[in-house]
Amino acid sequence: MNSSLRIALNISPEQNERLRALQISFAQVCNALAPLVQQHRCWNRVTLHHLAYKSLREQFPAVGSQMICNAIYSVSRTSRIVFQHPQSPYHHAKLEGAKLPLLRFADNSPVYFDRHTLSLKAGVLSIYTLGGRMLYEIRLAKKDEVRFHEHKLREIVLLRRPDQVFELLFSFNEAQEDVAAVKAADLPRHRGDIPTYVQLEAGA
Repeated sequence: MNSSLRIALNISPEQNERLRALQISFAQVCNALAPLVQQHRCWNRVTLHHLAYKSLREQFPAVGSQMICNAIYSVSRTSRIVFQHPQSPYHHAKLEGAKLPLLRFADNSPVYFDRHTLSLKAGVLSIYTLGGRMLYEIRLAKKDEVRFHEHKLREIVLLRRPDQVFELLFSFNEAQEDVAAVKAADLPRHRGDIPTYVQLEAGA
């Protein structure tokens, strides 16, 4: 069973800028990692971590270690959608051994959080930003509180809508996710199953 909860963030201009800065830096980390996916034809999260974590930490010291890990997860997850989803025109089997296209993440790409970088306690969200933690008070309906207590939290994603409002998407499930059948129905999509936040450059 999968379910999700969206929370729009009614934040100040200063807080908005903090989240925009984080989102842009997160995309930069993803774009620094994407060439390794193309070069090694690999999107396994653990393998990418071993290949790139140290160099990414050196290249982006302000982003923080855990957000580097989350960016690696983002690239792995997006690559699975692009290169592994049966409906994708860029499925690796359809490329017949040709070089993979290069993923290019836009500045409005989703930012993935985990329990180390975003937490909820007593109705207050503590959100990691480049300038330190940002606190945001929320009021949840009773049924949504139940989901946090009874369901496994699978993903936490920060999204920026076309109207520039930030929102958090919490995804829950009760069973382990099937990697081969990964879905992102709650994220922006186009071109079949290719997310709108990523462009593809033809492999040389």
